[in-house]
Amino acid sequence: MKVVIVGGVAGGAGTAARLRRNDEKAEIILLEKGPHISYANCGLPYYVGGVIQEKGKLQLQTPQSFYNRFRVDVRTGHEVVSVNLEKKTVVVCAGDNNYEESYDKLVLSPGAEPVVPPIEGIKENRDHIFTLRNVEDSYHIYDYIEEKHPKTCAVIGAGFIGMEIAENLFERGISVSIIEGAEHVMPPLDSDMAHRVHNEIRSREIALHLNQMCSAIGKNDVTLSNGLRVKADFVILSIGVRPATEFLRDSGIALGKRGEIVVNEYMETSHKDIYALGDAVAVPHVVSGQQVLIPLASPANKQGRIVGDNLCGKHCAYKGSQGTSIMKFFDLVVAVTGEKEESLKIQKRPYGKVFTVSASHAGYYPGGNQMFVKTLFDPESGRILGAQIVGKDGVDKRIDLLANAVRFRQTCYELQEEELAYAPPFSSAKDPVNMVGYVIENVLERKMKPYYVEDIENIPKDAVCLDVRTRAEYEMGHIPGYKNIPLDELRERMEEIDKTKEIYITCQIGLRGYLAQCILEQYGRKTKNLSGGYALYQEMSEDRAKKIEK
Repeated sequence: MKVVIVGGVAGGAGTAARLRRNDEKAEIILLEKGPHISYANCGLPYYVGGVIQEKGKLQLQTPQSFYNRFRVDVRTGHEVVSVNLEKKTVVVCAGDNNYEESYDKLVLSPGAEPVVPPIEGIKENRDHIFTLRNVEDSYHIYDYIEEKHPKTCAVIGAGFIGMEIAENLFERGISVSIIEGAEHVMPPLDSDMAHRVHNEIRSREIALHLNQMCSAIGKNDVTLSNGLRVKADFVILSIGVRPATEFLRDSGIALGKRGEIVVNEYMETSHKDIYALGDAVAVPHVVSGQQVLIPLASPANKQGRIVGDNLCGKHCAYKGSQGTSIMKFFDLVVAVTGEKEESLKIQKRPYGKVFTVSASHAGYYPGGNQMFVKTLFDPESGRILGAQIVGKDGVDKRIDLLANAVRFRQTCYELQEEELAYAPPFSSAKDPVNMVGYVIENVLERKMKPYYVEDIENIPKDAVCLDVRTRAEYEMGHIPGYKNIPLDELRERMEEIDKTKEIYITCQIGLRGYLAQCILEQYGRKTKNLSGGYALYQEMSEDRAKKIEK
């Protein structure tokens, strides 16, 4: 069996390695248009920032080492430019020469390429405009910084890569401006969870321009859609990626509307003996079932294993992706999994949501940090549909647990039952994930009736707004219009609260508000408790105030 694999990064290299483990006699040819294979895409910003100092650390395998271990014929600098289905050949461009390579089985893993929009001035200023998608890109940016010593940079696009490169450039002493066309950074996040990220960006004195497109790029600046000119000695385009499938347009292999390769659950394309995987294919989302593009290394590696098995006669299925991701931004950690609220609204799917604010470890043990957790769930079954966490320590552990919940269709009740490792330096006896389960159950059983920060502006004027924090906390800052009755005084001061009106409660994170709700409801009051409490409101208020200042 002769197998030709197009693309030599995560998906392609993974397929080749798995295939060789299954079949020692197969002829395997790996064609990669770039100079490197099997490199660490996610590490590229950290090479630019000097965190990773050795070039070789980004390359997990070289063509020679890959051959030595797997006996795979690796050909770098070989770009596949077309596929002939009838002849079962690919046309390969290698420098100035083109040749045909035959195959018995063909694997397509061409990856994705950066989106480069037709911005005014982009052609004239290519010498200082960069994308960051492969090893060569990271070398070019690093060398430019070393040679030109730029003082300012505009990062256009605030996804994971944009945020990571912004941090690393800042750490090198470069003044950074982040420009994002949406209302908030990081598309996988909901807007309410982005407030804390915005505040962290501004606290670092990084300029943040939201709801702005880049309309022109000059020699020393960029012009935004509102006319503002932002200083930029160089520019990083981080707007997103699209499937690198132009060479397949006339092949007869089915492509989707976005240029993605259409595959079934076995990673088979529309044509026999041809498989596809990685960033160039759409796969079903594990929650919605909708076909989605999720350009991440983890799914690509899993798909490579599956394709490597199916090439040898197995019938293994890929069961979908959920977009589990995590990012470090200075001291902040941002992580997501599953669906976000904005997507569920578009799908018109019923959902519930809760915000929990938990310490990364036991409160009495020094050094803990708060993490904000947003969890989306089915309002009937309590099934976990998605989660987002913004915090510092311990975010990785909790997002992985919630990712498992999404993947395996777990409910809030199963989160409660999770028996997790506990010691004061690492967690609390009631882990933040357990707390998510408890809070959702309270909502489902109507023990906790939530309202949310976006509801505050629409609270009826005749409603009672109650802050049950201590006087000291209240005096340090509170929501306008909220009366302070500390929780421990509530029973004695019950008569101060109009029993005929609905009561909107807040505390710092929601826990004391829930306790107040339990008390008031048993005294015949109708109540709602602010999910996420004043802590979440404070992040939102700070973010909005800074936007107004700009």
